[in-house]
Amino acid sequence: MRQRSDFLAANGGLRVGTPGFVLLVKSRADQNAQARIGYTVTKKTGNAVVRNRIKRRFRELARALLPEHGIAGADHVLIGRTDALTRDFAAMKADLERALARVREGKASSDRRPQHGKPRRR
Repeated sequence: MRQRSDFLAANGGLRVGTPGFVLLVKSRADQNAQARIGYTVTKKTGNAVVRNRIKRRFRELARALLPEHGIAGADHVLIGRTDALTRDFAAMKADLERALARVREGKASSDRRPQHGKPRRR
């Protein structure tokens, strides 16, 4: 995934948090059964070297796990946290397996924050 609109759409989907990352999964409305993946790491996490290293770890996780554990026809987004750089790779792999299983079982949270602004009067 490369377009910002795809990332924003995934933000409205299911979410599972782990120590190294947050996984967002949103089913697409199209008939394409391919699972897509996107990565994002904010500048709060570190400089460009740190962010790119975290994204490289995420790409390797996705290569290893998404073909067999990913949800078909859905967009997956991994949002990096600071612990993603120092966390053991085997532990991150287990975290991603658990997170994908939670999404498949429907145990992931869907709406995490309230609407901003004043409530509408009806």
